[in-house]
Amino acid sequence: MISYISILLLLCFSDMNGQKEMLIGQISGRSVVRENFYEEGAFLNKQTFEAENVIEKNGYYEIEVITELFDKDKKPTDKYTTTYRCKPDEASIMLMAFPFSNPKSKETEINTTSKNFKKLYDLDNLYDIELEMSFDSGLLNFFGSKSNIKIYDRKLEVDKGFKIIRSKINIKAYAFGIRIKQLNYTVNEKLNEKGLLTFQKFTEEDGSYFTMNYK
Repeated sequence: MISYISILLLLCFSDMNGQKEMLIGQISGRSVVRENFYEEGAFLNKQTFEAENVIEKNGYYEIEVITELFDKDKKPTDKYTTTYRCKPDEASIMLMAFPFSNPKSKETEINTTSKNFKKLYDLDNLYDIELEMSFDSGLLNFFGSKSNIKIYDRKLEVDKGFKIIRSKINIKAYAFGIRIKQLNYTVNEKLNEKGLLTFQKFTEEDGSYFTMNYK
């Protein structure tokens, strides 16, 4: 959960190649499949994400994503819709999750401060990225009240027409000022000639990993 939410937050808050269009456009109208694996490569479970097109509404960028969860036997276990509402001028995002099995909504607001974040996919200048997020409600209890994310050691390669970014990510989660969780990933990201993500792989220190395929 922590990794998936982090990715979507990255997509919501950055510009691409200097354009004003938010990088939430990376998932606009697309299907994404996340598959999770143990350190020995055994399949754990997967999630699918069906994203509507981004719309602009009352000064916000808004996108609905239908998420479906599957167990180790690839049998569906849950399904829900989340609305991601981003307001660039306030550097915040509102999440509203609507489980199909329980229509009662949950809502949280995440506020961020960042360094070089709008240059996340400036391929000419792959700066280190630092992001601090704070939460005002309980939807993301796993994160605690604050999380710090650092993306660093970023390198660009070109292979068969694809641009590949290799980097590292450190995530530290805090509750009541106490660090309760730390995760470290090595990351491979593949972008096509249009600058759109096609594949990501996030590997933890113990060798477990998950992949994201974009269609």
